Amino acid sequence: MTSHPGFAAALAVLEGVPLSADVYSGLADADLLAASEEAARVRQAVEAHLAVIAGEIGRRSARELGSAGLAQRLGARTPEELVRVTIRSSAREAATAVRVGRLVVTAEEPWLGGVSEGVLSGVLSVASADAIRTGLGSPSEGVSEAVLCEAAALLCGEGAVLDPDRLLRRARQVRDELDEAGIADREAARRGRRSLRFTRLPDGMSRAVWVMDPETSAVFGSLFDRATSPRRGGPRFVGEEDRAVTEALLADDRTTEQLASDVFLELLRHGAAADSSQLLGSGGATITVHVGTGAGHGFLEGQADAVSIQTVQRLACSGGVTEVAFDEHGQALDVGREQRLFTRRQRRALAARDGGCRAPGCDRPPSWTEAHHITPWAIGGRTDIADGILLCRHHHLLFHNNGWQIERDGARYWLIPPPDIGPRMLLESKNPVRRQERAA
Repeated sequence: MTSHPGFAAALAVLEGVPLSADVYSGLADADLLAASEEAARVRQAVEAHLAVIAGEIGRRSARELGSAGLAQRLGARTPEELVRVTIRSSAREAATAVRVGRLVVTAEEPWLGGVSEGVLSGVLSVASADAIRTGLGSPSEGVSEAVLCEAAALLCGEGAVLDPDRLLRRARQVRDELDEAGIADREAARRGRRSLRFTRLPDGMSRAVWVMDPETSAVFGSLFDRATSPRRGGPRFVGEEDRAVTEALLADDRTTEQLASDVFLELLRHGAAADSSQLLGSGGATITVHVGTGAGHGFLEGQADAVSIQTVQRLACSGGVTEVAFDEHGQALDVGREQRLFTRRQRRALAARDGGCRAPGCDRPPSWTEAHHITPWAIGGRTDIADGILLCRHHHLLFHNNGWQIERDGARYWLIPPPDIGPRMLLESKNPVRRQERAA
């Protein structure tokens, strides 16, 4: 049996690289990070070869070949199963390799030609290519192959700086921007995948697996955060009415997982015993939806997937509407210097403007953030929306304790790291509505 002539030589070179903990423990920080980047490039190149090989296995195992196909001749039900057994990977990794490999080998999805080229050239990882493919979807009545081809090219460029998870979210956002008419259908498809499974285990315990659609997740996540966020690095600056609850949670000897279990058990008990003729109290979970003026869709706060205008209207009908006005520079309401802490109304405006922690790469939603004074209050900073910005606790502490600064230039905010870290970075809003308005 012969293989690709370059593999043996490449393997020999790699085996010649010393591998031990001592090799890396002696490296300086910069050298260690450089080594990790170089190792990642090697891994990406290997995964690209595996994907193309998996795609060829898939082509030789096409369904129309039946039992004459490669996979079935070797006793595997599918090409994914053959790849999994051959390279000893997980089922998920094998399926991804076959999907991406087919893009390269068969060109069955021509609008993703740029993605195939990105894999072959080393610009895109296999996982990033699959994220673009999954997030963009297929042509439809309102979205042509040519439009998807342009979108794929845009995402290939963004794939150089985004990890696969964030690239998948970005690809879904792009699809929503291109195909607003299809948002309701995609929302319905996600809702159709919801499920709750309950299993009794042999040891007397039980397990529940709940797959939630975005709206259910918004309700559940709101309650989960309220119950556990002080234990999981949530915001430190809370009102006096919440301080006692926060201190009690931090002192509780239960694990965070046990605490969450007990909280939701009590919620179920109270819900089951509630009088259905009475409205629930004001302490219920809140779903916040952001929607731009005149837009045909909205976004659940803290989530990247768009929801239809029908969902926006339904949630507004059962709740309320707060209008947050922005000036031509993208700034919201102004309060002044009378108080140090930002008011609840200001927090809502900051949430609408920032969409969560504005630190690069951070995906913490607004409920997990703290309002940071760009100019410290102690030296004359004002509690104005323009001079506030949302940061999660981790990044708030990081910036304060390690000499990072934030500067405002009109409606734009720049992160200024220490000189030995790197150049300044633009802090983009995480709110999809604000991003769409900037792009318009």
